[in-house]
Amino acid sequence: MCNVAHEIEGFLFKGRDAERHFHETGRFDYVSTGGYYHSLPSDPLRQFIDAAAEAQRAMGFTNEKDHPEVAPSQFEMNFSYSEALIAADQFQLYKLLCRQIAATMDMTASFLPKPVVGINGSGAHTNISVGKGKTNLFHDKKGQDGVSKLAWQFIDRILNSGSDLCLVLNPSVNAYRRLDPHFEAPNQIKVSPVDRGSMIRIPLGNEKSARIEVRSVAPDANIYMTLYALFRTGFEGPESDAKDEAKRTRTRFLPDNIFDAIRLYKSREWMKSTFGAGVHEKFAELKLAQAERCPKALGTRVKAAEVQFHHEVTNQYLWNNF
Repeated sequence: MCNVAHEIEGFLFKGRDAERHFHETGRFDYVSTGGYYHSLPSDPLRQFIDAAAEAQRAMGFTNEKDHPEVAPSQFEMNFSYSEALIAADQFQLYKLLCRQIAATMDMTASFLPKPVVGINGSGAHTNISVGKGKTNLFHDKKGQDGVSKLAWQFIDRILNSGSDLCLVLNPSVNAYRRLDPHFEAPNQIKVSPVDRGSMIRIPLGNEKSARIEVRSVAPDANIYMTLYALFRTGFEGPESDAKDEAKRTRTRFLPDNIFDAIRLYKSREWMKSTFGAGVHEKFAELKLAQAERCPKALGTRVKAAEVQFHHEVTNQYLWNNF
Protein backbone atom coordinates (compact mmCIF):
# COMPACT_ATOMS: atom_id res chain seq x y z
CA MET A 1 0.00 0.00 0.00
CA CYS A 2 1.20 3.49 -0.88
CA ASN A 3 0.69 5.78 2.12
CA VAL A 4 0.82 9.59 2.10
CA ALA A 5 0.42 12.46 4.56
CA HIS A 6 0.70 16.12 3.60
CA GLU A 7 1.84 19.20 5.51
CA ILE A 8 0.17 21.99 3.52
CA GLU A 9 1.08 25.56 4.34
CA GLY A 10 -0.83 28.66 3.31
CA PHE A 11 -1.30 32.35 4.05
CA LEU A 12 -4.32 34.21 5.38
CA PHE A 13 -4.79 37.73 3.99
CA LYS A 14 -7.25 40.53 4.67
CA GLY A 15 -10.26 40.86 2.33
CA ARG A 16 -12.09 38.40 0.11
CA ASP A 17 -10.55 37.46 -3.24
CA ALA A 18 -7.26 39.15 -2.36
CA GLU A 19 -5.47 37.34 -5.19
CA ARG A 20 -7.92 38.60 -7.81
CA HIS A 21 -7.49 42.16 -6.54
CA PHE A 22 -3.70 41.98 -6.32
CA HIS A 23 -3.26 43.83 -9.61
CA GLU A 24 -5.12 46.80 -8.09
CA THR A 25 -3.03 47.10 -4.93
CA GLY A 26 0.21 45.25 -5.66
CA ARG A 27 0.26 43.86 -2.13
CA PHE A 28 -1.24 41.40 0.32
CA ASP A 29 -2.20 42.54 3.82
CA TYR A 30 -1.45 40.30 6.79
CA VAL A 31 -4.13 39.50 9.34
CA SER A 32 -1.48 38.63 11.91
CA THR A 33 2.15 39.65 12.36
CA GLY A 34 2.92 36.80 14.74
CA GLY A 35 4.96 33.73 13.92
CA TYR A 36 5.37 30.07 14.73
CA TYR A 37 3.13 29.12 17.68
CA HIS A 38 2.57 32.81 18.38
CA SER A 39 -1.13 33.47 17.95
CA LEU A 40 -3.51 34.21 20.84
CA PRO A 41 -7.12 32.89 20.91
CA SER A 42 -8.62 36.22 19.79
CA ASP A 43 -6.20 36.61 16.89
CA PRO A 44 -7.93 36.38 13.45
CA LEU A 45 -5.41 33.77 12.28
CA ARG A 46 -6.09 31.60 15.32
CA GLN A 47 -9.86 31.96 14.85
CA PHE A 48 -9.53 30.93 11.21
CA ILE A 49 -7.38 27.91 12.06
CA ASP A 50 -9.83 26.76 14.75
CA ALA A 51 -12.85 27.17 12.46
CA ALA A 52 -11.16 25.39 9.53
CA ALA A 53 -9.88 22.56 11.72
CA GLU A 54 -13.36 22.05 13.20
CA ALA A 55 -14.85 21.88 9.69
CA GLN A 56 -12.18 19.40 8.62
CA ARG A 57 -12.89 17.10 11.55
CA ALA A 58 -16.62 17.28 10.79
CA MET A 59 -15.80 16.10 7.25
CA GLY A 60 -13.81 13.12 8.47
CA PHE A 61 -10.27 14.46 8.53
CA THR A 62 -8.14 13.10 11.35
CA ASN A 63 -6.33 16.26 12.37
CA GLU A 64 -3.04 15.96 14.18
CA LYS A 65 -1.65 19.52 14.40
CA ASP A 66 -3.20 22.94 13.69
CA HIS A 67 -0.95 25.94 14.18
CA PRO A 68 0.42 29.22 12.79
CA GLU A 69 3.64 28.85 10.80
CA VAL A 70 6.92 30.78 10.92
CA ALA A 71 5.93 33.64 8.58
CA PRO A 72 3.35 36.35 9.42
CA SER A 73 -0.24 35.25 8.67
CA GLN A 74 0.93 31.76 7.70
CA PHE A 75 -0.81 28.56 8.80
CA GLU A 76 -0.48 24.80 8.63
CA MET A 77 -3.00 22.07 9.46
CA ASN A 78 -1.83 18.47 9.38
CA PHE A 79 -3.96 15.35 9.08
CA SER A 80 -2.98 11.72 9.39
CA TYR A 81 -1.70 9.19 6.90
CA SER A 82 -4.00 7.59 4.38
CA GLU A 83 -3.87 5.69 1.12
CA ALA A 84 -2.40 7.84 -1.68
CA LEU A 85 -5.60 8.53 -3.64
CA ILE A 86 -7.53 9.45 -0.49
CA ALA A 87 -4.66 11.73 0.56
CA ALA A 88 -4.80 13.46 -2.84
CA ASP A 89 -8.56 14.00 -2.51
CA GLN A 90 -8.06 15.41 1.00
CA PHE A 91 -5.32 17.72 -0.31
CA GLN A 92 -7.82 19.30 -2.72
CA LEU A 93 -10.64 19.35 -0.18
CA TYR A 94 -8.38 20.95 2.43
CA LYS A 95 -7.59 23.90 0.16
CA LEU A 96 -11.22 24.35 -0.90
CA LEU A 97 -12.42 24.19 2.69
CA CYS A 98 -9.81 26.74 3.85
CA ARG A 99 -10.79 29.15 1.08
CA GLN A 100 -14.47 28.91 1.94
CA ILE A 101 -13.94 29.32 5.69
CA ALA A 102 -11.71 32.33 5.05
CA ALA A 103 -14.29 33.90 2.74
CA THR A 104 -16.97 33.68 5.44
CA MET A 105 -14.60 35.68 7.67
CA ASP A 106 -13.95 38.29 4.94
CA MET A 107 -10.42 37.01 4.37
CA THR A 108 -8.52 35.02 1.74
CA ALA A 109 -6.69 31.73 2.22
CA SER A 110 -3.88 31.79 -0.34
CA PHE A 111 -1.84 28.82 -1.50
CA LEU A 112 0.56 30.76 -3.65
CA PRO A 113 4.00 29.28 -2.91
CA LYS A 114 5.59 32.71 -2.33
CA PRO A 115 3.00 35.52 -2.18
CA VAL A 116 5.34 37.88 -0.30
CA VAL A 117 9.06 38.25 -0.96
CA GLY A 118 11.34 38.51 2.07
CA ILE A 119 9.60 35.93 4.26
CA ASN A 120 9.26 32.15 4.16
CA GLY A 121 7.11 30.69 1.41
CA SER A 122 4.57 27.87 1.61
CA GLY A 123 5.22 24.23 0.84
CA ALA A 124 3.26 21.01 0.78
CA HIS A 125 5.72 18.61 2.35
CA THR A 126 4.72 15.13 1.20
CA ASN A 127 5.40 12.25 3.58
CA ILE A 128 5.56 8.86 1.88
CA SER A 129 5.85 5.28 3.04
CA VAL A 130 5.04 1.89 1.54
CA GLY A 131 3.38 -0.92 3.47
CA LYS A 132 2.39 -4.53 3.07
CA GLY A 133 -0.39 -5.53 5.42
CA LYS A 134 0.59 -4.00 8.76
CA THR A 135 4.30 -3.91 7.91
CA ASN A 136 5.99 -0.61 7.06
CA LEU A 137 8.43 -1.56 4.30
CA PHE A 138 10.36 1.69 4.73
CA HIS A 139 11.37 0.84 8.29
CA ASP A 140 14.60 -0.89 9.26
CA LYS A 141 15.87 -0.25 12.76
CA LYS A 142 19.39 -1.22 11.70
CA GLY A 143 19.27 0.60 8.37
CA GLN A 144 20.96 3.90 7.65
CA ASP A 145 18.93 6.69 9.32
CA GLY A 146 16.40 4.05 10.41
CA VAL A 147 14.98 3.29 6.96
CA SER A 148 15.18 0.21 4.77
CA LYS A 149 17.11 -0.60 1.62
CA LEU A 150 13.82 -0.25 -0.30
CA ALA A 151 13.42 3.29 1.05
CA TRP A 152 16.96 4.19 0.05
CA GLN A 153 16.39 2.85 -3.47
CA PHE A 154 13.17 4.89 -3.61
CA ILE A 155 15.08 8.02 -2.50
CA ASP A 156 17.91 7.42 -4.96
CA ARG A 157 15.55 7.18 -7.93
CA ILE A 158 13.71 10.39 -6.98
CA LEU A 159 16.95 12.30 -6.49
CA ASN A 160 18.31 10.96 -9.76
CA SER A 161 15.27 12.46 -11.52
CA GLY A 162 15.00 15.48 -9.23
CA SER A 163 15.45 18.15 -11.91
CA ASP A 164 13.15 16.28 -14.31
CA LEU A 165 10.37 16.14 -11.69
CA CYS A 166 10.69 19.77 -10.66
CA LEU A 167 8.07 21.15 -13.06
CA VAL A 168 5.48 18.65 -11.83
CA LEU A 169 6.21 19.44 -8.18
CA ASN A 170 6.50 23.21 -8.83
CA PRO A 171 4.20 24.03 -11.76
CA SER A 172 3.83 27.82 -11.46
CA VAL A 173 5.98 30.88 -12.07
CA ASN A 174 5.53 31.89 -8.43
CA ALA A 175 6.71 28.49 -7.15
CA TYR A 176 10.31 29.28 -8.13
CA ARG A 177 10.40 32.24 -5.77
CA ARG A 178 9.98 29.74 -2.93
CA LEU A 179 13.05 27.72 -3.91
CA ASP A 180 15.29 30.30 -2.25
CA PRO A 181 17.97 28.88 0.09
CA HIS A 182 17.71 31.89 2.43
CA PHE A 183 14.29 30.73 3.71
CA GLU A 184 14.74 27.03 4.57
CA ALA A 185 13.71 26.23 1.01
CA PRO A 186 14.30 22.67 -0.23
CA ASN A 187 16.25 23.55 -3.39
CA GLN A 188 19.17 21.12 -3.02
CA ILE A 189 18.96 17.75 -4.77
CA LYS A 190 20.04 15.65 -1.84
CA VAL A 191 18.69 13.78 1.19
CA SER A 192 19.31 14.54 4.84
CA PRO A 193 17.81 13.63 8.22
CA VAL A 194 18.25 17.22 9.47
CA ASP A 195 18.98 19.70 6.66
CA ARG A 196 15.73 21.41 5.67
CA GLY A 197 17.30 22.75 2.48
CA SER A 198 17.36 19.21 1.09
CA MET A 199 14.80 18.02 -1.45
CA ILE A 200 14.17 14.93 0.70
CA ARG A 201 14.33 14.63 4.48
CA ILE A 202 14.27 11.45 6.55
CA PRO A 203 12.37 12.24 9.76
CA LEU A 204 13.07 10.27 12.91
CA GLY A 205 10.63 7.34 12.94
CA ASN A 206 9.78 3.88 14.22
CA GLU A 207 8.12 0.80 12.74
CA LYS A 208 4.90 2.77 12.31
CA SER A 209 6.12 6.26 11.40
CA ALA A 210 9.28 5.62 9.34
CA ARG A 211 8.91 7.54 6.08
CA ILE A 212 10.55 9.94 3.67
CA GLU A 213 9.49 13.58 3.36
CA VAL A 214 9.61 15.15 -0.11
CA ARG A 215 9.91 18.83 0.81
CA SER A 216 10.08 20.39 -2.65
CA VAL A 217 6.35 20.01 -3.46
CA ALA A 218 4.52 23.35 -3.83
CA PRO A 219 0.98 23.80 -2.48
CA ASP A 220 -0.28 24.67 -5.97
CA ALA A 221 0.94 21.39 -7.51
CA ASN A 222 -1.48 19.03 -9.26
CA ILE A 223 -1.32 16.55 -6.42
CA TYR A 224 -2.58 13.61 -8.48
CA MET A 225 0.20 14.06 -11.03
CA THR A 226 2.68 14.68 -8.22
CA LEU A 227 1.93 11.50 -6.27
CA TYR A 228 1.81 9.39 -9.41
CA ALA A 229 5.15 10.79 -10.57
CA LEU A 230 6.81 10.31 -7.16
CA PHE A 231 5.64 6.72 -6.67
CA ARG A 232 6.29 5.73 -10.28
CA THR A 233 9.78 7.24 -10.14
CA GLY A 234 10.51 5.81 -6.70
CA PHE A 235 9.61 2.29 -7.81
CA GLU A 236 10.65 2.26 -11.47
CA GLY A 237 12.69 5.37 -12.25
CA PRO A 238 16.28 5.27 -13.52
CA GLU A 239 18.79 4.46 -10.82
CA SER A 240 22.00 6.41 -10.38
CA ASP A 241 25.18 4.91 -11.78
CA ALA A 242 28.81 5.52 -10.78
CA LYS A 243 28.88 8.72 -12.83
CA ASP A 244 25.77 10.01 -11.09
CA GLU A 245 27.23 9.12 -7.70
CA ALA A 246 30.32 11.18 -8.51
CA LYS A 247 28.04 14.14 -9.25
CA ARG A 248 26.40 13.71 -5.85
CA THR A 249 29.63 14.82 -4.17
CA ARG A 250 28.87 18.29 -5.54
CA THR A 251 25.91 20.30 -4.36
CA ARG A 252 23.23 20.19 -7.05
CA PHE A 253 20.25 22.51 -7.12
CA LEU A 254 16.73 22.40 -8.49
CA PRO A 255 15.91 24.86 -11.31
CA ASP A 256 15.40 28.42 -10.05
CA ASN A 257 12.93 29.43 -12.76
CA ILE A 258 10.07 27.79 -14.62
CA PHE A 259 11.70 28.05 -18.05
CA ASP A 260 14.64 25.86 -17.03
CA ALA A 261 12.22 23.46 -15.33
CA ILE A 262 10.15 23.18 -18.54
CA ARG A 263 13.29 22.55 -20.61
CA LEU A 264 14.49 19.78 -18.28
CA TYR A 265 11.04 18.21 -18.08
CA LYS A 266 10.64 18.18 -21.87
CA SER A 267 14.08 16.74 -22.55
CA ARG A 268 13.81 13.68 -20.31
CA GLU A 269 12.56 10.39 -21.68
CA TRP A 270 11.60 9.24 -18.19
CA MET A 271 9.01 11.99 -17.85
CA LYS A 272 7.61 11.16 -21.28
CA SER A 273 7.31 7.47 -20.44
CA THR A 274 5.78 8.29 -17.02
CA PHE A 275 2.88 10.37 -18.35
CA GLY A 276 2.69 9.23 -21.96
CA ALA A 277 3.67 11.39 -24.91
CA GLY A 278 0.32 13.20 -25.17
CA VAL A 279 -0.01 14.25 -21.53
CA HIS A 280 3.71 15.02 -21.30
CA GLU A 281 3.56 17.39 -24.26
CA LYS A 282 0.27 19.05 -23.25
CA PHE A 283 1.44 19.71 -19.69
CA ALA A 284 4.62 21.39 -20.91
CA GLU A 285 2.60 23.41 -23.43
CA LEU A 286 0.23 24.71 -20.74
CA LYS A 287 3.06 25.56 -18.34
CA LEU A 288 4.91 27.45 -21.08
CA ALA A 289 1.76 29.41 -21.97
CA GLN A 290 1.37 30.37 -18.32
CA ALA A 291 5.03 31.33 -18.02
CA GLU A 292 5.01 33.51 -21.13
CA ARG A 293 2.18 35.61 -19.68
CA CYS A 294 4.49 36.59 -16.82
CA PRO A 295 7.81 38.47 -16.58
CA LYS A 296 10.75 36.15 -17.29
CA ALA A 297 12.92 37.64 -14.55
CA LEU A 298 11.51 37.05 -11.09
CA GLY A 299 13.21 40.04 -9.46
CA THR A 300 12.44 41.05 -5.87
CA ARG A 301 8.80 42.06 -6.34
CA VAL A 302 5.85 39.75 -6.93
CA LYS A 303 4.38 40.79 -10.30
CA ALA A 304 0.64 41.06 -10.89
CA ALA A 305 0.75 38.65 -13.83
CA GLU A 306 2.22 35.78 -11.83
CA VAL A 307 -0.71 36.08 -9.40
CA GLN A 308 -3.44 36.75 -11.98
CA PHE A 309 -2.52 33.81 -14.19
CA HIS A 310 -1.68 31.50 -11.31
CA HIS A 311 -5.09 29.84 -11.09
CA GLU A 312 -5.74 28.64 -14.61
CA VAL A 313 -9.43 27.88 -14.01
CA THR A 314 -10.55 30.88 -11.95
CA ASN A 315 -8.70 33.19 -14.32
CA GLN A 316 -10.14 31.64 -17.48
CA TYR A 317 -11.77 34.96 -18.39
CA LEU A 318 -8.38 36.68 -18.30
CA TRP A 319 -6.77 33.92 -20.34
CA ASN A 320 -9.41 34.31 -23.03
CA ASN A 321 -8.40 37.94 -23.53
CA PHE A 322 -5.15 36.80 -25.15
